[in-house]
Parts: sequence; C-alpha cells; structure tokens
Amino acid sequence: MPSTAIGCGLALILLGVAGYVWGMIDGNASVTALIPAFFGIVIAILGAVAKSNENLRKHLMHAAVMIALIGFLVPAIRILMKLGSISFSAAFLSQLVMALLCLVFLVLGIQSFINARRSGAV
Repeated sequence: MPSTAIGCGLALILLGVAGYVWGMIDGNASVTALIPAFFGIVIAILGAVAKSNENLRKHLMHAAVMIALIGFLVPAIRILMKLGSISFSAAFLSQLVMALLCLVFLVLGIQSFINARRSGAV
C-alpha cells in the first residue's frame, strides 16, 4: 500500500503541475491549479515514510487514505454544485481527474485495510 500511495501522490503532483503550466500557457495561471500537487505531496510523503517505518505504517496509511477522502470529496462536491453549468475547462478536468485519482486510492486503501483485518495483520 505505501507504493500505491507514492504512485498516487506522484500522479496528483503531475496533475497539479500540468494544470499550472497549462494556466501559464493560457496566460491565467493560478496557485489553485497546484492544489492536486499539494495533496499529492502529502500522500507521497506519507507513503514514503510508511514504506521505511514498519511500526507507523498502519497509522500513516490511514492518514493517507483520509487525505485522499478529502481529496475526493472537495472536488466532487464542487463538480456537483456546478452540474447545471459545466464547462469543460482545464480547471474542471483537473478537479475531475483529482477526484477520480483520490477515489481509486481510497477504494484500494479500504480494500487493503479489510484484507489486513481478515488476515489478522492488525
């Protein structure tokens, strides 16, 4: 699971940087385009520390999944609030991809927790 966290974190960082660069090209770059990168940095760091510290792995992975939950809910709610007037802009696509990446990591994390509980590796 720590490797999955690192991978998801890197994907979010890439998404945030790509969104910011796209904004620079369009001439309206905003720091808010880097929000996925900020989430990605936290998730990747938690994954890296969990990979190297067996004693804290469980706690760090729970923290990473909680960050992913927030990373899913915030853009998903923003998308739902604008459902009637969706414009397929770079910001919309960035929010959609961030929500999907975080949702996938969230599901994988929950499955991992369930499997660990069933196998007795608590």
